[in-house]
Amino acid sequence: MNLTISGHHLEVTPALRTYVTEKLDRITRHFDQVVDVKVLLSIENQKEKERRQRAECNIHVKGSDLFAESAHSDLYAAVDDLVDKLDRQVVRHKDRIQDHHHEAPKRLM
Repeated sequence: MNLTISGHHLEVTPALRTYVTEKLDRITRHFDQVVDVKVLLSIENQKEKERRQRAECNIHVKGSDLFAESAHSDLYAAVDDLVDKLDRQVVRHKDRIQDHHHEAPKRLM
């Protein structure tokens, strides 16, 4: 799995990098065919303090691309919300690609 963590208007500290990496491990626990993950952490210059810290993530899994974004006043809370959204998307994607067809019932004579 290729993991890219970048920051826009902020420096990605080692503590923040390890926090994001540990949170994204939850996604690979559910679905091991994750090819590429790109995380963008940013701070927007807005007048209000609420929803200023943003976290975005693109995940390329076998079969499709998944995207989620989250905004919060705390960057760590934004990452938590982002991972929750991605986790739901990955589980839904995994359910879609699994074969749910059953064998045809045998004929009774």
